[in-house]
Amino acid sequence: MAPRLTPLNLADTDREQLERWARARDNRRPLALRARIVLCCHTGCSNRESARRLQLTPQTVGKWRARFLAHGVRGLADHPRSGAPRTISDVLVEAVLAKTLHESPPASARWSSRRLAAALGVSQRTILRIWRTFGL
Repeated sequence: MAPRLTPLNLADTDREQLERWARARDNRRPLALRARIVLCCHTGCSNRESARRLQLTPQTVGKWRARFLAHGVRGLADHPRSGAPRTISDVLVEAVLAKTLHESPPASARWSSRRLAAALGVSQRTILRIWRTFGL
């Protein structure tokens, strides 16, 4: 059985941060769940009891409790995952954003994805992917 978290193990600033994350309703839902796990464990619940309260498996609770104990609040963030490396560089993203936000195309009020793709020598899909990521 994992050791119980006591109020002494959770600094006030960490508790406040976790409570803010636990209330998140946007795209930070996984982080909100992890914060709720730690807060539940903070009250002294075992992994099994926390899992029952949060409708999770004890393994999930144990994983995030262990990460919190090892790394603190920063341990709750997502770690890089395996997969294909990025194909769009930061330099290209910066160029697309700069042209989109600060330059106007010749003879037009704003950039179309096709026109910007041709100007930068990339595919239209790349432009659309960058715009979608930044909400443009």
